[in-house]
Amino acid sequence: MSILNLSNIHKSFGQNEVLKGIDLSIAEGEVVTLIGSSGSGKSTLLRCVNLLEQPNNGTIEFEGQDIIGGDIDIDQFRSRLGMVFQHFNLFENMTTLENCILAPVKVLGLSKEEATKIAMTHLEKVGLSGFAHAKVTSLSGGQKQRVAIARALCMNPKVLLFDEPTSALDPEVVGDVLDVMRSIADSGMTMVIVTHEMAFAREVSDRVVYMKDGQIEYIADSETMFTNPDNEHAQNFLRRVL
Repeated sequence: MSILNLSNIHKSFGQNEVLKGIDLSIAEGEVVTLIGSSGSGKSTLLRCVNLLEQPNNGTIEFEGQDIIGGDIDIDQFRSRLGMVFQHFNLFENMTTLENCILAPVKVLGLSKEEATKIAMTHLEKVGLSGFAHAKVTSLSGGQKQRVAIARALCMNPKVLLFDEPTSALDPEVVGDVLDVMRSIADSGMTMVIVTHEMAFAREVSDRVVYMKDGQIEYIADSETMFTNPDNEHAQNFLRRVL
């Protein structure tokens, strides 16, 4: 059962056409990873899905609802389709806990007590319950990214989008963030991931999408993509990065 359907998505910035007609359906509970060279359109596609960028053409349906042409509450929509960013996007004047409860209180209408209980559960899952009252500025990059993941989970999303969540991190903490993402994938969460971590992508993905020059060039299950891709450009890309 598809939870997310993209049809003929185009996106241009001025004269630069970044996405050139993307068609992609994602099933509920599926983990899909987008790979490809820098500039291939992966992050722009993710930002279009979350309407952080408005597509120039095409349709996006989430749970059967047209989210581009339809009359939607953007905050409610984003509460069901969460996003974890490369550079965390936390409120640095707040504590870890305050970051996690802000949206559940303001968007979902939870009481502060309810939101705090949920937040502490998710901070425990990412190994940071002991840092609930720490200022975000005192945390390491890896800790900030785990807070960002916990914050997204606090909204009880149906889909999580990850935009290169480890690329801004020091190598020694990447594993901690990938462990958290691995556990989320194991829980059955629908996930769309842009990453350069190929070993991780091979391990957790149901399908892997290779993008080139703003188009989807090849899609395969994880094992096929990383062992015997039937696409010359995908073969060359993986040969370079593996």
